[in-house]
Amino acid sequence: MIAAAELGGFFAAHAVWCVSDGDLLIPILAYATPDGEREMERLEHDDLEVAVKAGVERLEANEMEADDGVFVFDGRVTINEVTHDAIILEHRAYLWPESKLIVAVPYVPVESGAFKVHRPMLLAWEKCDDCDPDTAMKSFFHGVAEHEKGAEVWKTCFEERE
Repeated sequence: MIAAAELGGFFAAHAVWCVSDGDLLIPILAYATPDGEREMERLEHDDLEVAVKAGVERLEANEMEADDGVFVFDGRVTINEVTHDAIILEHRAYLWPESKLIVAVPYVPVESGAFKVHRPMLLAWEKCDDCDPDTAMKSFFHGVAEHEKGAEVWKTCFEERE
């Protein structure tokens, strides 16, 4: 799950960069090929719910024959009984087909007056026997740092949640 978490961090930074200026986040299916290349497909649908369902199905099926995959979409997460916008990232390490890591990156949209990004939250950690959650999140942040523009937005707009 370490490589999948790093892949997720890179595309989390990409998504933060996309939404930081008010753009809608078109769901992204990202994956690492066996030769180490990172690929990305935007899943454009008229209905976000349909796009998310299709993305999760493609992530599960691994028709890309990838080593690792992550599905990135705009969603919501509840923190202390308050609902927040969040970038949701579902990770898969295909060497361990039943493993699942889900991370949410809460944010405050630019329409509120000032874009803010908050600390990621671990929503699911299932059958990830190759590492522990702390190691996976360190890899996630390593991936964030690899995306130059996204990492800069993340650093500039980061705010701890209250």
